[in-house]
Amino acid sequence: MNKISGVKGVNIPEQFLITPMFVFFVIHSMQVGVGIMGFEGYIAEHAGFDSWISILIAGAFMHIVLWMTYSLLHSSGGDIVSIHRGLFGKYIGGFLSVVISLYFLLLALTVLRTFVEIIQVWMFPSLQMKLFTAVFLGIIYYLVVGGFRLVTGFCMISVILTLPLLLLLLFPIQIGNVNYLYPAIEHGFVDLLASAKATTLSFLGIELLLIFYPFIKKPQQSVKWAHFGVFFTVLIYLATALVAFIYYSEEQLKQVTWGTISLWKIVEFPFIERFEYIGISLWVYVIIPNICLAVWGATRIPKRLFKISQKKMVILYCVILFTATLLLDDRQIVEKINDFTSQVGFYVLLYIPVLFVISKIFHKVRDTNET
Repeated sequence: MNKISGVKGVNIPEQFLITPMFVFFVIHSMQVGVGIMGFEGYIAEHAGFDSWISILIAGAFMHIVLWMTYSLLHSSGGDIVSIHRGLFGKYIGGFLSVVISLYFLLLALTVLRTFVEIIQVWMFPSLQMKLFTAVFLGIIYYLVVGGFRLVTGFCMISVILTLPLLLLLLFPIQIGNVNYLYPAIEHGFVDLLASAKATTLSFLGIELLLIFYPFIKKPQQSVKWAHFGVFFTVLIYLATALVAFIYYSEEQLKQVTWGTISLWKIVEFPFIERFEYIGISLWVYVIIPNICLAVWGATRIPKRLFKISQKKMVILYCVILFTATLLLDDRQIVEKINDFTSQVGFYVLLYIPVLFVISKIFHKVRDTNET
């Protein structure tokens, strides 16, 4: 069987690899999910309508972290498991890798439960959560077991299918008030940073690169596509936030939980009365790759650590997701889970620069000792 040995420490059969261009779809699909449905109110809490600047700050931070991630992977090993093992040894490194696996499981749970909440609030208040969650996880299981290439293909389909939804931003612009954006830049830098931190849940996803990096054919050529994916995500969040700030006043936005979905309510077509139903239905194609990527990353780590069948781990993690989703049956609990995941994700992102510095020191000391 033909193997690729260009990635140090991990050999993946060539038929399982993806071309560099598809990294754009994977990164972008992981970053755009349930967060965009109502992030406007969260970021406006700290910096008001100046928080569009915070999106740019957060985007710049994501590009820096992405650059560090690639540098770390190029120099230190094939994926996060080999990096941890090389820097911290078998046991401490293995423990840290398990923590990353649980983090991705938490991310999948947050996306799944939040989307169920959206469907219950906006479409079917009496939705049978057991049945819906079971069917949804059945689709997730099928895709994840199909392999990373199948998940990547679905990511590309989701991006293409949902791109037309961006055109809907033209409707609220026509009846919005640009004066809501003024006076501009009246908040301090600390407030802008606090607002940038609040966008964390919306931008989570680039850390998945630490796991799927060995599955990229000629990974050095994928750097530009990964940065393009982050850049495209920033543009979408920036455009959505600006439109929301033009349409809502600050007082109105405080009363809106799902700002983006509420914008869809004003869309009118002669043949569609409630377009938000169409928008939420199409958003399924965004949520599925979100959860698939998180579950795939979460189950890939135990396979690397303990040589356990990834298929068995997918079954186990899907059972955990099903049980946890049913237990989290309160709106306040869902909000707390979102806040908790945002906090954990923020520290995971900060962990990448720390790991980057430790790796640089480790290699410098090793090279010095060898000479």
